[in-house]
Amino acid sequence: ADCRRQRQMCIRDSLYRPMLNEQEKKVIAAIQGDIPVCEHPYRTLAERIGLSEDAFLSTLADLRRRDLIRRFGATLRHQKSGYSANAMGAWQVDETRIEEVGRIMSACRQISHCYRRNPTRSWPYNLYTMIHAESEDACWEIARGLAAQAVVENFTLLFSRRELKKTSMRYFSTDNDTGRS
Repeated sequence: ADCRRQRQMCIRDSLYRPMLNEQEKKVIAAIQGDIPVCEHPYRTLAERIGLSEDAFLSTLADLRRRDLIRRFGATLRHQKSGYSANAMGAWQVDETRIEEVGRIMSACRQISHCYRRNPTRSWPYNLYTMIHAESEDACWEIARGLAAQAVVENFTLLFSRRELKKTSMRYFSTDNDTGRS
């Protein structure tokens, strides 16, 4: 009886325990923006929030270990790097093959995103990719190659015509934020 009551208390307490502590929120806020280009970028970020570099890196490692941070990395401004065409590939894939086809698509170096979404009656596509290349023709060539490799017959490409907004999601604000979105 004592063990069961203790287990119930632990479960109840874990339900009310915040998922992230204040230090973790500060670290996440620090990595949401641009990473400084300097010899010790994590030290610089850590100092901005009042932590040592070791504490900052330890917190990041723990967040990663707990799978709260899946990954973080550089964002390439593809238009400025020679990739003038990008297209959303919409693919109609049999649901039993989504994982298999998703792995094939994701392995392509010109693919930056790969998502499964629900199709509708008027839009049968359920797998989406972002293809980046030097031209629209090159995007089509990549897509046709992927279609042949993955044995997917029905797909289309939707090309970006104008970027209206592109920002990273900001989950926690910093002291420098104005509070406006």
